[in-house]
Amino acid sequence: MKDENIILADKAFEPFISKSEIKEAIISLARTINKDFEGRELIIIGVLDGAFVFLAHLVKRLKLNVQIELIKLKSYEGTRSTGRIENIIGLTTPINGKELLIIEDIIDTGQTLSHLLKMLNQQQPKSVSIATLLLKKDIFKDQFPIDYIGIDIPNKFVVGFGMDYLGEGRQLPQIYTAVEN
Repeated sequence: MKDENIILADKAFEPFISKSEIKEAIISLARTINKDFEGRELIIIGVLDGAFVFLAHLVKRLKLNVQIELIKLKSYEGTRSTGRIENIIGLTTPINGKELLIIEDIIDTGQTLSHLLKMLNQQQPKSVSIATLLLKKDIFKDQFPIDYIGIDIPNKFVVGFGMDYLGEGRQLPQIYTAVEN
């Protein structure tokens, strides 16, 4: 069956990244993370809501001693970043002197991540690494190091595999992009 366009809320989306491409990216990321953190304890910080699907698929492939924390920050309304970051759910575990791996679904402007890094670094972790499934390199412009990148994408609005549009589409097993009118 051919992948078809879908409608979410008031917008049309077309297939962009297949399930198999996502799986390959996750396998590659897990392999590298396992190698880099072998024999060490790691606190994984998943950024909700979007990262939950990627996080679940990634941690199943990690062969490390990990602790998982979930935080929730909000910066989007519809298809645009508001420029304001809201802390909705915070950490419950002390991170002083610990090695951290932030898991993001997508990094574009980097504003949310920059806010999170400042917040985490105030608690003096031993190290902070960042993994993202998707990176919009043209927008992000290497503001700070991203240690693990699944797939570089152009500046397109995407949904699926945890990412949404107006609350819809998170459950989609592949990634779609908005159809340009």
